[in-house]
Amino acid sequence: MQPVPRTPTPAELGKGPAEDAGPEGRMVPTEKAEELFLALWLLVLIAFLLLRWDLVYLLLPALWLVFVAVFFFKPKMDVKLERVIPHNRFLEGTEIEIVLKIRAGERIPSLKVREDLPEGLELIDGRTEWVLSLRKGELRELRYRVRVKRGIHEFNWVELSYRDPFGFFHFTKKFDLYTELIGVPIIEDVPTPYSTRGTKITVGSLPSPRVGEGVEFHAIREYQPGDPLKIINWKATARTGRIMANEYESERKVDVIFIVDASYTGELVFDNLIRAAASLMLNALNSGTSFGLLLAEEVPLWVRPDYGKRHFFKCIDFLSTARPDRNNMIAYQVEHLIRSHFPPRAQLVYFSPLLTEESREALRIMSAFGYNVVVISPDPYTAVEPKSREEELALKLLSLHRRAVLRKMAGYGRIIDWDVRKPLKAAIAEVIQV
Repeated sequence: MQPVPRTPTPAELGKGPAEDAGPEGRMVPTEKAEELFLALWLLVLIAFLLLRWDLVYLLLPALWLVFVAVFFFKPKMDVKLERVIPHNRFLEGTEIEIVLKIRAGERIPSLKVREDLPEGLELIDGRTEWVLSLRKGELRELRYRVRVKRGIHEFNWVELSYRDPFGFFHFTKKFDLYTELIGVPIIEDVPTPYSTRGTKITVGSLPSPRVGEGVEFHAIREYQPGDPLKIINWKATARTGRIMANEYESERKVDVIFIVDASYTGELVFDNLIRAAASLMLNALNSGTSFGLLLAEEVPLWVRPDYGKRHFFKCIDFLSTARPDRNNMIAYQVEHLIRSHFPPRAQLVYFSPLLTEESREALRIMSAFGYNVVVISPDPYTAVEPKSREEELALKLLSLHRRAVLRKMAGYGRIIDWDVRKPLKAAIAEVIQV
């Protein structure tokens, strides 16, 4: 498994060494200073050519200003920085306020502050650059609001820039200030699209038909040798002339393996795939079911089945960072893990638009090894808004072709064809009712 970047403790935030790159971290002349030095040099050259050494005295006021700017207005950048966010995990789409606290250990008359805003965060209110004046010991709080997208977002630094009152020099310094923020996929309440028929028998909360005692009624069937006499249904026996028995539901658990196809061909609906996987993980967590995760990227990520909230959040973190890539070996990855890591008689839930032959071959392999498979297949053509009549017709043709392919694949598992314009809950309910 790939490690998730660690969130630093509060003690680690705020006062790292500056990163010196080129002129950063030292006084640098401005264009105004360069023009002044050029003028002074021309004045010295004129004085030399005209032998008017008294003109040199004209340099003194300007040199005095430069001296004052360098030796009396050079800051030490004695500041303490802290970035405050409510916590480090948010649902994608959530709007949050970020507070940047800055406390000055010296007087800084003019300071420009630039925040390192990660690309995955959308600025919706405020700004990430400020110009302010600080007194010694003064604490200022700079606030802005962002909208979180799915993924891990890393703040690395805060840049402070200072310019002396005369505009001769500027001073820039970056302070290491690491903060990690994770945008987790949206999770919705969905029904369970699979059963435990034919899986391992352990105590759990998912119903599976079997004959037993102290359980809920399921159906009536013909009596079989070895069944206890107490389950004989005498009314049904008298009506049919054959010995009939009641069949009940016990409670079982099932190992569930979630397989996410991270191929770039499904990029249009990749976020839908991730949200669906996260929602069904929550469903498994709430039912006390053990589950594992295969994220079929170019380098596959496998998380073995386990229980509990810690395991759930670990899998959610991996889903949060998933990105579609050019993986075209999902069938090989699935077959390898079936032979070496998948538990026997597990329930497989496969998240894929089934656009490529490779992704369809992976489904055939799952079925060939005897696994029950449920496929959550978001339709990528429902995620496109046609801009012309021609595009609308093209999308209809592509959708028809896709439905024909799904009908051919229906023998390998239960396929839930998901129009992403509708909730996943509705798509699952339609198939379960059928």
